[in-house]
Amino acid sequence: MKTVLKLVLWVLSIVFAYMIYLSVNAPIEFKKVKQERFTAVINVMKDIRNAQEAHKTVKGEYAADFNALIQFVDSSQYIITQQRDSSFYEFDKVYRIDMLREVKIIDTLGFVSVKDSLFKNDLRYKNMMNVPYAANGEKFKMEAKVIRKNDYRVPVFKISVDKKTILYDQDPDLLAVENAQVSVDEVNGSQIVVGSLVDVSTSGNWPPIYDKKKQN
Repeated sequence: MKTVLKLVLWVLSIVFAYMIYLSVNAPIEFKKVKQERFTAVINVMKDIRNAQEAHKTVKGEYAADFNALIQFVDSSQYIITQQRDSSFYEFDKVYRIDMLREVKIIDTLGFVSVKDSLFKNDLRYKNMMNVPYAANGEKFKMEAKVIRKNDYRVPVFKISVDKKTILYDQDPDLLAVENAQVSVDEVNGSQIVVGSLVDVSTSGNWPPIYDKKKQN
């Protein structure tokens, strides 16, 4: 009887020790997985933002969907210009004398491909609508519109993805804690977001740690 009791106590001790290990280790492993996946997702969102900013530079507005954005990257070019000051004398009919006029002249120096400028020889932009680590092929949500700010019509865009889409296979309790984050060192809220549909902003809601240079 004593032998059986000892065996049961040993088993219980092992079970309790394992449970304690999980309770301590689970948040550590969750953070490791989270940072790895968030880094991959945010890097793609930066690519989308760069492509959108190029689209606005060339066309004056943001692309409304990924098909239009990818087609733009494939086929469009930046105009390379140079601005210089110049002056000349012109007869003034009021003062009836030649007067010096100063002007700025913009010269077109050439063109450069948007694709080469942003992505070099990398074709990753063709798949930038896909959310890394998503289980069912989920896509980023991208919206673009024009809002009125201080009597001006201003183009804006927003790209977002739910954290649960990226961390679908993680502990639900730890995911709930993550969705409730409010900290300068974390991605706050239940989504990763870049841009805004109510303010003129192209910033993301992630902390500086995710802006460190990617390691090769």
